[in-house]
Amino acid sequence: MTRPCPGPRAVTSRPNWQPPANSTDCHCHIFGPYDRYPLSPGRSYTPPEASISQYLEMLDTIGIRRTVIVQPSIYGTENAVTLDAVEAIGPDRARAVVVVDDGFDADALNAMAERGACGVRFNAVSGNGTPLEQLERLADRLAPLGWHLQLYTHAEQLLELEPVVARLPVPVVIDHMGGCKAAEGVESTPFQALLRLLERGAWAKLCGYRSSAGHPYADVAPMARAMIAAAPDRCVWGTDWPHPSLNTPEEVPDDGQLMSLLGQWAPGAGQRRAILVDNPARLYGF
Repeated sequence: MTRPCPGPRAVTSRPNWQPPANSTDCHCHIFGPYDRYPLSPGRSYTPPEASISQYLEMLDTIGIRRTVIVQPSIYGTENAVTLDAVEAIGPDRARAVVVVDDGFDADALNAMAERGACGVRFNAVSGNGTPLEQLERLADRLAPLGWHLQLYTHAEQLLELEPVVARLPVPVVIDHMGGCKAAEGVESTPFQALLRLLERGAWAKLCGYRSSAGHPYADVAPMARAMIAAAPDRCVWGTDWPHPSLNTPEEVPDDGQLMSLLGQWAPGAGQRRAILVDNPARLYGF
């Protein structure tokens, strides 16, 4: 049985500061149209459609130009919706992080690279993804392409993944702030594992609502600031639009407020430019 989830917000506010030119939303999803891109029967949730036009309208409102479309678990390893979205938005503005397993050969990977793919996501939280047991085998295949691996795991899994990540031959991006819970604090064992990974060369995605208290997500700030301090040149930021991990419309955040929140975490112009422009340009090849 799949869980329902809310669709994208109808209205997005403007943030209280202006992002620099060529800022990047490093994490979003496109859902549908479902008559063209049917849902995977192995999915764990069923979202409303969330279109490219809706997404671009939100980006314009918050002042973001570039984007990274991340393959969602509702499509498994069928990456057409994600690659087609990159093509529609344009190679100067968009990149793709796809989901593949070890059945994809070099020709298939090269074909996706030509369409803007530059990374592979492992999702150990939502299901319907590639098993973590394939991590090292796939990393060996991705290294010649210059791709990265993106890991979405439960926080506790970071501990067992530490030695694995250390020996991978490709960059590793930790998704959604490592799944760490703000209520457990920056001294928690999983968050300390995340910081060690960052200090040893991993990248991480800052995400505005990994909160235990809810809006306005103030409890996330200590985690975000610690991550930026540990890896100022390897932190990027993502909206997670249209926010499919949530359960009710009331929980769906305003992406303009999430951008304002990032401004609090990174108050300096240099920090903001690194997180939104320079770091994504290096990681995704803009």
